[in-house]
Amino acid sequence: MRQFFGMSQGGNLTEAVNGLKKPQFIMLFSNNSQFEDHVKALEKLYPNVPSIGCIGMSYDTRIVEKGVGVIAFYDGVSATANALEQVSVMPVKYIRRMEEDIKKINGSQQDTVCIDFCTGNDACALTTIDTALKQKGISLVGGTGDGGKVSANGKIYEDAVAYGLVKNHGGRVKTYKENIYHQLGNYRFIASNTDRAKYVIGALNGKPAKQVYQSILHVTDEQILTQTFQNPFGKINGDDTCIISIKEVDGNALACFRQVNDSDVLILLELGDYQAITRETIRSICRDFPRRSAVFSVNCLFRYKLFSERNYMQTYLQEMASLGSHAGLVGYGEHYNNRFVNQSMTCVVFE
Repeated sequence: MRQFFGMSQGGNLTEAVNGLKKPQFIMLFSNNSQFEDHVKALEKLYPNVPSIGCIGMSYDTRIVEKGVGVIAFYDGVSATANALEQVSVMPVKYIRRMEEDIKKINGSQQDTVCIDFCTGNDACALTTIDTALKQKGISLVGGTGDGGKVSANGKIYEDAVAYGLVKNHGGRVKTYKENIYHQLGNYRFIASNTDRAKYVIGALNGKPAKQVYQSILHVTDEQILTQTFQNPFGKINGDDTCIISIKEVDGNALACFRQVNDSDVLILLELGDYQAITRETIRSICRDFPRRSAVFSVNCLFRYKLFSERNYMQTYLQEMASLGSHAGLVGYGEHYNNRFVNQSMTCVVFE
C-alpha cells in the first residue's frame, strides 16, 4: 500500500488533494470554520470512497495548523468507514455497524487496523469498540478531535466516534505507543472525591489534590498548567502506565483530560529524554518492519506544545520521516487499542 499526504495552509481543499488519484481510504483534518464545507467538498470529489475526518492539526514533515490536511491510503488496501453515535449515552446501540464492517473486509489481527476520531467520552467509546475488535484481535489507533464534530463518508456527526477499518493487502500492520515519561520518586496516591463526568480529582490520599501537587513540585496555581508538561500523573494499568494530563485548577481540585475514578492508584511522572526515546521507538519499528509502506500517528497536543517550545518539533518530524512515509494528527487525547491516554504518541505501521 501507499500513503498520500496533501495540505493547504490557507484551507484550500483543491490544493490539498492535488495529485490524489484512486484513493481507497481518506482522512480529513480541517479547521473549525471550514470543516463542514471541506467534508461536503471531499465527498463530491471522491464519492463512495470510505472517509473519516475531524477538526485538528495534521503533519508529515510540516505542521498544518489552521488550514486543511488530507491523508489517504491507496494501491493495496481495502477499507470501510462509519460512525457510532451517542457516545455520551449509549454507543453500543450502534456496534452492529462495526461488526458488519469487520465481516465486509474480512479483517484479521495480522493485516487490519481500526483508526478512530472521537468527539468525547473516549473511554466509553473505546470500551464499546473493543467488544467488536477483540473478536478478531484487531488493533486500534486514534484520537480526540477538536470542536465536538467528526465525519464519516461525507456525513457530519456530533457526539460520535468515526472509524475506519483498513486492511493491508501488502503485509502486516502493528500499533505502537510511545511514552516519554517515567515515575518521579516513590509517590503513590489513592484518588477520591472524583467527578467522573468532569474528569476532576478532588483528593489524593485524603488531602486536596491541588495542595498535594503543589507541595511536591512547589508551583503556583498558574504554573500547574505548564508544569503538567513536565509532571503529569500516571495511572498504573497492568504493566503499562496511562498518562493523565492536568487541564485546569478547579478550586482545591484538579480537572484532567481523562477520567479518574475513586480508589484509582496514581503516581507522579517526570519528563524523560524524549529525543533518545524517539530514536528507540524508530529503532524498534525498524527491527519489526525492515520494509515499511507507511506510518500513521497521533501526537498529543501537549507533546506538540512541548516539542515546539524546545525547538524539537521540526527535528522530530524529520526523524520520523526516516521511517518512510509518515503523517498524522495532533490530537486532544490518544487512543491505543482499548486505552485512552494523554501526552503520548500512538501509531500504526503498515508493512
